[in-house]
Amino acid sequence: MRRATDLLLQAQSARFTGLDPMLPAAATPPDGDVLTAALPDGERVAGVVVRTTLEPGSVGTLWSALDVWELHPLLGMAGGAGMEALLREWRRVMARGSTGPDSACVVTWPARDAEATRALLDHGFVPLSAIAIRTAAPAAHRRPGAGGLVIRRAGLSDADTVVRLELAELEYSALVGGAINRPEATQIKRASVHRHLERGDPVWLAERDGVAAGMAQCWLTEAEPGSWTAIRLPTGRWGYVNCLSVLPGERGTGVGQALMAVAHRELYSRGAVGTFLYYHPPNPLSSVFWARQGYRPLWITWEVRPAGALR
Repeated sequence: MRRATDLLLQAQSARFTGLDPMLPAAATPPDGDVLTAALPDGERVAGVVVRTTLEPGSVGTLWSALDVWELHPLLGMAGGAGMEALLREWRRVMARGSTGPDSACVVTWPARDAEATRALLDHGFVPLSAIAIRTAAPAAHRRPGAGGLVIRRAGLSDADTVVRLELAELEYSALVGGAINRPEATQIKRASVHRHLERGDPVWLAERDGVAAGMAQCWLTEAEPGSWTAIRLPTGRWGYVNCLSVLPGERGTGVGQALMAVAHRELYSRGAVGTFLYYHPPNPLSSVFWARQGYRPLWITWEVRPAGALR
């Protein structure tokens, strides 16, 4: 099995490079339940399914179902035909068990693989989240109304304001993407905001006439061998945009652009080779905004919720 896995990984890495030169090499899947499937020509593909159960009240529950089955495909060069065969087998296996309403089947796959996209759509998956990257400054796209803004670093005394802005972003994202506005969201956000502010992660507030209009929360991370980010990004130091939030009355006035201009300048000055973030492709605001800021999708996370809806 190890020999077959290595051959599939080598072929998959070559296919990834052909799809998108910014993709890292295909990563060895984590331990889990192994799936295999045969194509009509006798070629075999494989995958590993990992089940994760999140603790209620944890940060991840704001963007994930509580019970998640995640497939890590090993398709080699098989492309769409390989994905189709593997998903068909996964559906057969999932049908033997039981799933609850707060559950999901998940696959994260390169954004530019149109053949695999067709197979995922055919099996009921929805592109709920994208990992997008920015490695060069885009042409300026300016919107009116950003004048009069003051942008400054937030401190612990601003924690309540930052929480309020993060909750505004969560409320909207829960309508148009994979986020979930759970009853305990305020407590989760408050603990998370205090943790980031206490360790000095950069959070910027945009204020107009002394009143908060938006915020951006970021930090730096290293994509190095053995790290989670190395599975998704090229090697190097990357700036991560964890949350950008603009209050409803200020959206479309240039607040987000002004915040990200400051964030990009600061992150690049601290050695970032690029920046990355998650956004929801169904979100009619972020899908347009982030492209204008120079971001483009690298990976798509496809989901079926609940998991029993996999077809």
